Amino acid sequence: MIRPNVAGTSPATASSRLLTLSAVVVVIAGLYLGRQVLIPFALAVVLAFLLSPVVDALQKCRLGRVPAVLVVLLLAFTVVGSVGWIVTGQLMDIVEQFPNYRSNIHEKIQSLRIPDGSRLKSATNTVSELSAELSDASESAADKKAGKTPRRPIAVQVTQPATNAPEYIRSVIGPLTGVLETSAVVIVFTLFILVKREDLRNRVIRLAGQNQLNVVTQALDDASRRLSRYLLFQFVVNISYGAIFGCLVYWIGVPHALLWGVLAGLLRFVPYVGTPIAAAFPIGMALAVFPGWHQAALVLAVFIILELVVANLLEPWLYGSHTGISSLAILVAAVFWSVLWGPVGLILSTPLTVCLILMGRYVPQLSFLEVLLGDEAVLPLHALFYQRLLALDDDEATEIAERYLKDHPAGSFYDSVLIPALTMAEQDRHLNSLETRTAAFVIQSARELVEELGERLPDAEVLFTPELEEESPLDLSALSGLRVVCIPAGDEADEIAAMIADQLLRRFGCDSRYLTIANRANLVNDLATESRPHLAIISALPPFAAGQARSLCKLLRQRYPEMKIAIGLWGVESTAKAQERLGAGCTDLIVTTLREAVNLLADWRRSTTPLPQSRSAALISPETITAGD
Repeated sequence: MIRPNVAGTSPATASSRLLTLSAVVVVIAGLYLGRQVLIPFALAVVLAFLLSPVVDALQKCRLGRVPAVLVVLLLAFTVVGSVGWIVTGQLMDIVEQFPNYRSNIHEKIQSLRIPDGSRLKSATNTVSELSAELSDASESAADKKAGKTPRRPIAVQVTQPATNAPEYIRSVIGPLTGVLETSAVVIVFTLFILVKREDLRNRVIRLAGQNQLNVVTQALDDASRRLSRYLLFQFVVNISYGAIFGCLVYWIGVPHALLWGVLAGLLRFVPYVGTPIAAAFPIGMALAVFPGWHQAALVLAVFIILELVVANLLEPWLYGSHTGISSLAILVAAVFWSVLWGPVGLILSTPLTVCLILMGRYVPQLSFLEVLLGDEAVLPLHALFYQRLLALDDDEATEIAERYLKDHPAGSFYDSVLIPALTMAEQDRHLNSLETRTAAFVIQSARELVEELGERLPDAEVLFTPELEEESPLDLSALSGLRVVCIPAGDEADEIAAMIADQLLRRFGCDSRYLTIANRANLVNDLATESRPHLAIISALPPFAAGQARSLCKLLRQRYPEMKIAIGLWGVESTAKAQERLGAGCTDLIVTTLREAVNLLADWRRSTTPLPQSRSAALISPETITAGD
């Protein structure tokens, strides 16, 4: 038997965490050291996901796999090469014409300078002079202290330009050697992946083991679906963005609009920094070509409007929900992959992060990746609501409730959010991990929220989720005139649950009331009236109220044997577990949700047959429950 250590963590758990951390460090080191091979392979995988739908379409036209792959790659690289050739030509044209813009650029710079007579100009000159004097003085003192002679000019060797064609080609192609090699490797990898897709998939499944067929199949399908849709939508959006931007720049009159459109479309693949860089080039061109500031301002306005529309409307609508990455994770991933792999890593950051999230989803040891990087809620709504109450933030807790109530009825809010939150509070309170002040704040905030909702509850038809109403419709007149008393089993949390049950039963026409903790001591006297209740509902919240509910039920059974008694053990997973906690022979009915309680009471009032057990409620007594005494 493994005993927990002082920190509350078993040695096996600590060893597993250390092993996971070591594996993460080794993987990161491997990604960095093997980047020469991994970068082309990652680019090839992304291209394969992007081009595979086109290959599948050609195969449906009765073209073989290899010819279809060759045709797609030929067309793709022909388009890329043609666009690159045109863009390179326009770029060289800009370089040749740049000296003609020198005078206009000089005038722009002069207009931005500070006037000579201004105080800011004088202060700037003074600071510059002092900085120069301090720099000269420090250099002279250092030279004298080291006994060095005054510095002499350093001879500069001027490289002679290439005189023949081979040398010229070598000087031009030399800096591009790395790019050409990477491109060639990417083409080979892409060709192999597209041709051998099924073989690669089967090998991955074989590595995972045949007993993991279901998990691996789900992971591969999920990855294929997410990446393919994301890359396709991103490609379409960015190409459309570049085309629209280029047309608008052409309409403004900025030269070489095709170049700026292509750059805008390509740089949008780079998260965060790509689009500002893409806009900076045509803005600078407008400043260099035109004498005024009008055209540059128009280009800036076009960029801002287009980016706002695409980033905030079009992208979330098309593929915002398909990546599954949180906004912060996109930023962190962009920094992480750019540090590891440079600009290529920045471009591939989003697809690679999607793969990490899928690994965290299907590999239990890496589940922390999905929590850290995913965009799904990491806390259930009731836990988030309770957490804000623990932080004494009543405003945000109320805001969470209001957001839920916009799309869900009040009864569903009680069953799904408030009662589970009170259950968590009860657990913490009984474990002595909840301060008295915080516990009082949680109870008071919950009470005020219930009272506020009670003042604006709608008709009974919309107290619960409409889907449940369609499956099991409620007879709104069935509970009319039923006398019910809701009794808390133990503490204030049970009292709030009784208050909620009373509130909902009143909306269904019951003659209902609830007892507080203070007047529960006079329970016998309260019920010994002419209008004695037909039914008593003992309201209890787990985990420690079951014993109190059982004792109270026995007391009521001894004093009023003819009265029917129900126990609401709210929030328990199933009625079977609730019955196991309460024991047999104590109560007539056990319910675990408000919806279940209302539904069963309506069934009881409609007939004189025994309470149905088909709605996940346990019938303890076989007696027939009638409306009269």
